[in-house]
Amino acid sequence: MTFPIALGLKTFVGSADFDISKEFYLALGFQINWEKENLIEFEISGSKFLLQDYYDKNWCENMMMHLTVDDVASCYSHVCNIITNTNYGLAKCQAPQKENYGACVAYFWDPSGVLWHLAEFD
Repeated sequence: MTFPIALGLKTFVGSADFDISKEFYLALGFQINWEKENLIEFEISGSKFLLQDYYDKNWCENMMMHLTVDDVASCYSHVCNIITNTNYGLAKCQAPQKENYGACVAYFWDPSGVLWHLAEFD
């Protein structure tokens, strides 16, 4: 028997402050596809995730998201500009660097400590 046809894959991302996280992702350029009381589906360029109104410090601060982009330097500049000019709690960014798997990767942490990898492949 084979696995049935998959129609999508999304991960749940926690938030220490649901409203602040929602504002953060909107500022970055993510769009809301739908929103319920404690759950939002965000999308950017066809990539989706679910932001939930649930927080576990250990889980959030040990979670990583990977987003492939076409211009990591521009993405890094955009994200750092938003983080620098607005108070989003734990949000911070780290300059791009070449990783051993071949991607140039910039890093940012969201307001709840979730680590994002913005990766550009040559």
